[in-house]
Amino acid sequence: MAKRALSNVSTVEIQAELRRRQQKLPALKRKQKKLLADLAEVENQLAALGISASKRAAISSAPRGRRPKNKKNLADTLASVLSKTKPMRVIEAVAAVKKAGYKTTSNNFNTIVNQTLLKDKKRFKQTGRGKYVVKA
Repeated sequence: MAKRALSNVSTVEIQAELRRRQQKLPALKRKQKKLLADLAEVENQLAALGISASKRAAISSAPRGRRPKNKKNLADTLASVLSKTKPMRVIEAVAAVKKAGYKTTSNNFNTIVNQTLLKDKKRFKQTGRGKYVVKA
């Protein structure tokens, strides 16, 4: 049934919609019962492994991967590792930044470094395709 204002819907249509929804109830209850049985089976398997409910709760509420703390931001670190004379490719800059101790958990760190080099035109100069130096 398409959404319409209730003032435009007849009581016959409303009753038909209620019947339609009530007909779905037995199937939903069967599905709920099956899911509860599956959940109970998983709970039993976890208990057999010796993992208590309180331990499971602690595991599920454990903090996910936290963002690493760095002493300097990425742009500052790049400025310290890039040369003023010898151009460096993005991949070389990524390796140099990591070697300098910059920590990251990013899956696309090369892209982040490239964007940082492109955006910070005050400090970095592009000398060729994918090659950068620190401005003098």
